[in-house]
Amino acid sequence: MTGTILNIVTVVIGGLLGTVLGSRLSDQLRKTVVSGLGLFTLAYGIRLFIKTQNPLVIVGSLLIGALLGEWWRIEAGLQSLGGWLEKKFIKNGKGGEDRFVKGFFTASLVFCIGPMTILGSIQDGLTGDYNTLAIKAILDGFAALAFASSLGVGVVFSALVILVYQGGISLLASQVNAIITPVMMDEMSAVGGVMMISIAVSNLLELRPIRTGNFLPALIVAPIITAIFMSLNLY
Repeated sequence: MTGTILNIVTVVIGGLLGTVLGSRLSDQLRKTVVSGLGLFTLAYGIRLFIKTQNPLVIVGSLLIGALLGEWWRIEAGLQSLGGWLEKKFIKNGKGGEDRFVKGFFTASLVFCIGPMTILGSIQDGLTGDYNTLAIKAILDGFAALAFASSLGVGVVFSALVILVYQGGISLLASQVNAIITPVMMDEMSAVGGVMMISIAVSNLLELRPIRTGNFLPALIVAPIITAIFMSLNLY
């Protein structure tokens, strides 16, 4: 839960600062900061990938994960869910044009709908490694600042959604910690590293669009393939 708590703190601080400062911060500054975080995310993803003890596990996990993700249309599903919630609660819902409600739901969607949220929460719950969520926390803090400058204090209360959603995923992941060996964790982290590289390239640096969400099943496939390889004495 460490990463989730850190995420909550940055969103609250960013949201409060945005409410106070208003639109004084330039869009150019925000883009420069996000680019810097994108470069760091790229480097950190490479660092995680280096942990692998068998690159074949990573390739197999990503290929099988991509096939499952495309079959299940995970990325499209996440986007559709975000669009449905936005339409229901922000544009046509009870809150209508209410500034507080719009700020709350807009921020909640941005902070909780995406592969980095799921990836980071699983890592935090399984291994206690909250670095992915720490990177997300910094990004969300700046996003909260930008949202609150135009949408007001409702953005701050999106921290409650982060607590329930991310915290819930981390707690669920921690329940299977007993059956995950250190080798499995290393390979899962390596797969997560490749996904972080994808997030950096696609979302943060905006170099090339990649449907990163469709690779999420690879996080489950990686420990399974690792266990099979270990039973065949391939480690």
